[in-house]
Amino acid sequence: MSKTNRNPWSWIPSLYFAEGIPYVIVMTVSVIMYKRMGISNTDIALYTSWLYLPWVIKPLWSPVVDILRTKRFWIITMQLFIGAGLAGVAFTIPVSNFFQYTLAFFWLLAFSSATHDIAADGFYMLGLSEHQQAFFVGIRSTFYRVAMITGQGLLIIVAGYLESSTGLGQVEFDVKSVNTKVIQQSLKAQQIQVLEGELKLLTFPKELKISTNKISKTSLDSIQQYVDSENIKNGYEQKTSTTLQSEKEESETSWWDEVIVKNLETFIVDNFGEEKIVKSAEIQTGNVGIVQVYLSKQPENNEEIVVNISQTSGDNSINLIKGSRFVFNKSNWNKPALILFQIDPKLKSETSATYKAISGNIPLAWSITFGILTAMFLLFFVYHKFMLPFPKSDVSVKQNDTNVFEEFFKTFALFFKKKNIGLIIAFLLLYRLGESQLVKLASPFLLDAREVGGLALTTGEVGFVYGTVGILALVLGGLLGGFLAAKQGLKYWLWWMIIAINLPNAVYIYLSYALPESFITVLTCVAIEQFGYGFGFTAYMLYMIYISAGEHKTAHYAIATAFMALGMMIPGMISGWLQELIGYQHFFIWVVITTIPAFIVAKFIPLDSEFGKEVKES
Repeated sequence: MSKTNRNPWSWIPSLYFAEGIPYVIVMTVSVIMYKRMGISNTDIALYTSWLYLPWVIKPLWSPVVDILRTKRFWIITMQLFIGAGLAGVAFTIPVSNFFQYTLAFFWLLAFSSATHDIAADGFYMLGLSEHQQAFFVGIRSTFYRVAMITGQGLLIIVAGYLESSTGLGQVEFDVKSVNTKVIQQSLKAQQIQVLEGELKLLTFPKELKISTNKISKTSLDSIQQYVDSENIKNGYEQKTSTTLQSEKEESETSWWDEVIVKNLETFIVDNFGEEKIVKSAEIQTGNVGIVQVYLSKQPENNEEIVVNISQTSGDNSINLIKGSRFVFNKSNWNKPALILFQIDPKLKSETSATYKAISGNIPLAWSITFGILTAMFLLFFVYHKFMLPFPKSDVSVKQNDTNVFEEFFKTFALFFKKKNIGLIIAFLLLYRLGESQLVKLASPFLLDAREVGGLALTTGEVGFVYGTVGILALVLGGLLGGFLAAKQGLKYWLWWMIIAINLPNAVYIYLSYALPESFITVLTCVAIEQFGYGFGFTAYMLYMIYISAGEHKTAHYAIATAFMALGMMIPGMISGWLQELIGYQHFFIWVVITTIPAFIVAKFIPLDSEFGKEVKES
């Protein structure tokens, strides 16, 4: 097969897997790594949130990818830059100022990855015919999701294994929920005795049992304060301070809130809100239990032993809420570190979860993990250098006599000069209007108590719903959508796909009114909604490809994705506020009502009836 027309199966799966990996590393894996390394939650949330910026503003430099060099060049170069960024993280993790240095390399990763996304999406449109683009749209989405799962699962497993194999070894203990009436958990510290032999990590008890009976919020607060005070006293945690002035500033109400927002809330609640039953009983919450961790003897040579606690298996309805990381030294090795566990208040059955305490060389483990990722991207670089095709249309837009800045602004202007651009932008903003609100409140609805209109599922049950059947239905819907659009064209299936992504939202109306006890019923409804979303989203992706056609398709596709993000962001921002005002039942009715504009706009958008169909050569 010629270099200009390689089999798409030889490069699309690997290209979109390579596109997803750096994104999940920057957005998810970095958070876990910093947590393991002892960075505070405040710093983690602040600095890693900024790393999302390159993906938000990537349309601003997408014309550069179009103007200078080929998309193939940008893909290969960015994969090399991503490998360099990963290597930089690997080498700077062990140094003293690792947080600043690794953040700098994560910024390099973020910008390189966002640029790689621009080039890869553009190359997809250049390297495939319209028919192939329609067929492989589900394939590319599937391998991108595989990359997400790999980053959030496999990479963390590898890092965890390396952590446990480079230190004192891991110690496992079980936490169980039981239906007995009362279980007394002793808060008194255990008498610790020096043990002969090698230094070991010890836990007490080996099996923690927590009653499914609820406790009051007051009792929970008291126990949490005790755990915090003991860990601070024993040298495991630092005290946190609060600023009274900042609290005072937060309590001040602006004119906008007082005059506009308050009156609007009153109007919505009076006309569309549900009647709420106010209960005077004290709030009840899930029961708790404590596990103590300590060393068998004093560490030698002033060594510090870093211990991280995490779940290895079992029910996610049993949560660790206090004490996930401790540093033992010669002054506190024989003072117990307290770990506080809580079971989901909705949990009624007996279940269990296994946790592990890992005392390995954390920096070394994560350095090796990022070293493996570096090698992976060097392989991607080499593989794609030889396997990516050379489409004839993949050429630099810039001509020798063309001013770069003039071409840059011309690229933006041409997008907004497209025929019927108003309808096109309206379609991009409105197609997912209902879904943009539903996606924010679906999980809280499943988790919330029945007293407030939720289904009262446990955390583990929600994880199972979306992590197994949900994702399977989503992938199947995407694959089917791509196959059918390639067979008969996008226009033929457009209305069916609009119906698929919007009408299944109505299953949540049924769930909010019926509040079924059957888990199978809930699972089936969510699977229907997720399948519809996967099937219907195919039309959205293909339409962005369709409107991007032309000389600047790479930059124009990036601009289209910016409108997609805007269409998800703004409705999502107000969805929680709206739901709290009118309740779940009326909110889900509202979600279905807001799908109507997508049907109206879709009737008028420009779309070639032949787009996506296979062109038969005569």
